[in-house]
Amino acid sequence: MAYTDAKTIKTQLRKGELHNLYYIYGEDVSGVEKLTSLIIKTAVGDNEDFALSRLNGKKLDIPELRDLTEMMPMMAEYNCILINDFNCEEQREDITKQLVEILKSVPPMTIIIMNVTGFDVKTKFEYKTKSRVIADKNKKIADVIAKNGAVICFSLKTPQELAKDIAAAVSSRGGAISLDNAREIAERCLCDPLAAENETDKLCAYAHGREITYEMIDSMVHRQSGVTVFRLADSVAAFDGKQAFEALDELMQSKDNRGSVLASITNSFLDMYRVLTAKQSGHSVSEIVQDFGYFSRSFIIEKMYRSPSRISIARLRSCLAILRDTAMTLNSTGGDEKIVLEQAVAKMLALKN
Repeated sequence: MAYTDAKTIKTQLRKGELHNLYYIYGEDVSGVEKLTSLIIKTAVGDNEDFALSRLNGKKLDIPELRDLTEMMPMMAEYNCILINDFNCEEQREDITKQLVEILKSVPPMTIIIMNVTGFDVKTKFEYKTKSRVIADKNKKIADVIAKNGAVICFSLKTPQELAKDIAAAVSSRGGAISLDNAREIAERCLCDPLAAENETDKLCAYAHGREITYEMIDSMVHRQSGVTVFRLADSVAAFDGKQAFEALDELMQSKDNRGSVLASITNSFLDMYRVLTAKQSGHSVSEIVQDFGYFSRSFIIEKMYRSPSRISIARLRSCLAILRDTAMTLNSTGGDEKIVLEQAVAKMLALKN
């Protein structure tokens, strides 16, 4: 079957056609999860408790996997095995080699699905095929599966593509939205399908059958500005007042709702706190992303993780205390939000490590 796309696989599944091997990965984690569930549903129906085995790829037990592949199906046509987050970059060579041998000889009644939801599979653009291909050690697994099964990559959709999905979702709920306004939602969510879905649900509930207008979107959907917020937090950590206040000005220009900027800044410092404490405890980037659900912002989390620690845990806690007090001030007084936030940034810059 080789490398293919989700549309082809869904067409095959509707016809009841299944492969013995699947490898599903990509930036669109919700797409990965939905296709995985669809394959499992087609293979075992409602008998997941008996016919589906879920294995953690980080701690893959090769003898256990070998035994599971040789089991006869129970209460279903197929014996289905899901292996989540097996990363060749982090596994021993002998483990990967043994897994490859198992994949080469999967019995006809067994289906193995390998999916990636907790780390980024590195890719590169191949000019010969005019497509993106896997560029790290996980290519070993994907190439083996491609020979006897299907490899599917879920890239983030373009604003135009996601806008069509948003418009269809609104229409299915009895509402209406123009493609231009649907694209506005997609762009504000940075084409993150989960964020777009949540914002669309919120707008549909508010519109209650009416057409979703730009004014509704502008008042209810916040622009995601994770990179700018990270720059502010990183500047505070580095005692760079100029960069910190420039980032704050940029955030204030893109967000009009009272308190929304403070919420974004606080979340960024919480992210930094989680990453720093997890790093000091010996956890990897993929573990942090998996544990806290940072899939759509994994690039920012990785940047935090790779950057030298320029702020102490104690100073981070003090920053969070300042942000907590700032939230109380904004909620209890009529003070100018920009002035209150500038005071908070100044206080954080004045803290010692």
